Amino acid sequence: MQKPFVLLGIVAAIALFAIILFTTDAVQSILFLVGIALGLTLLYARFGFTSAFRRLMAVGNVQGIQAHMVMLAVASTLFAVILSTGFSFTGTAPSGYVSPVGISVLFGAFIFGIGMQLGSGCASGTLYSVGGGSSSMILTLIGFIAGSVIGAYHFTFWMEETWSLEPFSLAESTNLGFFGAWVVQMGLFAAIYFGLKFIASKKNPPAMKPLPTTTGFKKVFRGAWPLFAAAIILALLNALTLTIRGNPWGITSAFALWGSKFLEMFGVNVASWGYWQGNAEQLQNSILADSTSVMNFGIIIGAFIAAAATGAFKPGKIKPGIAAGSIIGGLLMGYGARLAFGCNIGAYFGGIASFSLHGWVWAIMAMLGTGLALFIRPIFGLKNPKPKDTIC
Repeated sequence: MQKPFVLLGIVAAIALFAIILFTTDAVQSILFLVGIALGLTLLYARFGFTSAFRRLMAVGNVQGIQAHMVMLAVASTLFAVILSTGFSFTGTAPSGYVSPVGISVLFGAFIFGIGMQLGSGCASGTLYSVGGGSSSMILTLIGFIAGSVIGAYHFTFWMEETWSLEPFSLAESTNLGFFGAWVVQMGLFAAIYFGLKFIASKKNPPAMKPLPTTTGFKKVFRGAWPLFAAAIILALLNALTLTIRGNPWGITSAFALWGSKFLEMFGVNVASWGYWQGNAEQLQNSILADSTSVMNFGIIIGAFIAAAATGAFKPGKIKPGIAAGSIIGGLLMGYGARLAFGCNIGAYFGGIASFSLHGWVWAIMAMLGTGLALFIRPIFGLKNPKPKDTIC
């Protein structure tokens, strides 16, 4: 355990919590704590979206995607109850992430799938890896922010000049209702889970690399947490977010905000962009008034504390190829997330849990992007799992 870093992380968390509480309100400070819990969970379990997609496409390892199905099943169950009853801890009416399917989603999710493989991390992976001490992921985050800003600048074109369907909710755009939609999605999750299990039995892929861990009660603070336990915790925290702020967990809208506010410092009139029409107040307010931003800060700090607790906070040198892949991957993810109404969290996790068709389409297109990226990764010195590997 890197005790000085653990202490530093705790002090930083307390200080930022106090700043958020006294400059905004209690809700924002609570969401910051939820972000810390997300960061701890993601790093202690090394819960991956990028790696899960890559292992499946490269060698047929299904462990990560099966954990996703458990996470989505628990989240969908909770979301169905919350959205159908309007339950809220703060009085803010809950609303899921239901977005239209169109060219922007198809293209955006596809390039996001490529980007997360080149950048070696998705939206959540980028944040918890930055907090966990990965030097290359800082470059991915910078590229992510830049890509988000470019996507915000081009947002009007993709929304108005390209083909798109109306937003479609399996619960509210049909006669199924939330219970019927829940039954359908449970069936899909079960079919995918056991279908993947059958595929794995035929391919006999290498297992996931085990994480360094300890025993007994120390495991709570030192890791590694079981993948399926983390899946359930992430689902619970996403549902908690929905009941606190009225929307599910998201990440990348904050990147567009950070980048846009940075450009404003140099006189760029970002408020005139179509993306910010109706949301100009966000540009005028402090970043700490943005719930997604404070949750992102919480994820980074939570991951930092977890990494220090496991002795894993060890920033290192970045190879030129890795650096290039990180920047390009970040750009693709940032741009793709704006077009596709979210990332692996807002569109895939939050969209499917909200019974939105666009969440399922996002997953398919990002998986196809991952398949293409497997051929591109070696150009940047990035290795892919191989069928004859002992572990992946």
